[in-house]
Amino acid sequence: MINANNPALTSWIEVPSNSDFPIQNIPFGIFKSGQLAPRVGSRIGDKVIDLKSLFVLGYLSNLPFSQEDFDTDALNNLMKHGKKGARDLRNRLSKLFSTDNHDLQGNTHHVEQVLIDADNVDMLLPVQIGDYTDFYSSRDHATNVGTMFRDPNNALLPNWLWIPVGYHGRASSIIPSGVPIKRPKGQTLPNEGEDPVFGPCRLLDFELEMAFITFDGKPLGESISTKEAEDYIFGMCIMNDWSARDIQKWEYVPLGPFLAKNFASSISPWIVTMDALEPFKLEGPLQDPKVLSYLEYEGKYHYDIHLEVGIQPENAAETVVCNSNYKHMYWNMAQQLAHHTINGCNIRRGDMMASGTISGPTTNSFGSMLEISWKGTKPVILKEGGERKFINDLDTVIMRGHCSKDGVRIGFGEVSTKVLPAE
Repeated sequence: MINANNPALTSWIEVPSNSDFPIQNIPFGIFKSGQLAPRVGSRIGDKVIDLKSLFVLGYLSNLPFSQEDFDTDALNNLMKHGKKGARDLRNRLSKLFSTDNHDLQGNTHHVEQVLIDADNVDMLLPVQIGDYTDFYSSRDHATNVGTMFRDPNNALLPNWLWIPVGYHGRASSIIPSGVPIKRPKGQTLPNEGEDPVFGPCRLLDFELEMAFITFDGKPLGESISTKEAEDYIFGMCIMNDWSARDIQKWEYVPLGPFLAKNFASSISPWIVTMDALEPFKLEGPLQDPKVLSYLEYEGKYHYDIHLEVGIQPENAAETVVCNSNYKHMYWNMAQQLAHHTINGCNIRRGDMMASGTISGPTTNSFGSMLEISWKGTKPVILKEGGERKFINDLDTVIMRGHCSKDGVRIGFGEVSTKVLPAE
């Protein structure tokens, strides 16, 4: 058992009952404040832990880290120490902040230097992302899209049940929660048989996804097996992989989405480690036809992560439009990473790989407005009146996620993004 996962642990930091950040979580992120330059932090309850200060004060001795690993604006330096380094650090923090440990708790002056109110910091992009891959791994989502746009009796393309389908996305436009986006512009084809037109996207959509971040992988030419995959995955965050549906419909043949996807992808700022998620593993679905040998796996590689999406118009209440779960994925992370590298593709520290839209089997678990409103034919009624088929200007889309078991709730915080009008 990983020591930090002990459900009996309590912290001397106050943790609200519904918090995403009990002592069993200990995520990692990058923060700054009015007085502090960007640096690595963790979080318990409503307090952000300044790991640079904790290191300088001597509380992280005998671990394989240097001050430069914490005095930085990305987690990449920390991740160079691999899974063991991240586990040892998380276990040390768990011990320091547990109720029965007085090493730090008894030094008020040090506590004041190390703990900061979460409301008083700005959370930044946690990782310097080198490459970004977006998969398409929810069977319910792929079936819904295939039903809408192709033959309902042959909704899945012939390769879908054989390979974790994916494409290479744009790393430079991945942004943290709280950064607004502008409605994208591009070419669309409003009417078949007529010429395309140029202008703002009219069918702006969210895509509910989870993303994982890698440690350093193997050299170019070598592959990572499903059995090895978890040794190369640092942690996860929630992703809103924005999509301009009308731009995509016109551009995606023959090479797939381009401008419809590369304008913005929003992520939650805290990276929850795979160690913290270990207690929430599940068996995956039966995969039929049987996958090829390099995609076979043994054990539990799916995760029970409750997810929700809300739409909040300006100066109005939020309406929750989706309640889904990451356990609905057909292809798991180990299979995605194994497939990504089977041709010898090299994975680097800080690479990000997204799940693709996460949809469940019921209407309320669909992970995009394209599905929820069924291509605009079934509008969603908002709490304070009005309706949505897709996302309007000045709407804020909010995604949240958490796991819950044995009285322990491990959460990701939220990713919240406001849509501004096109220029």
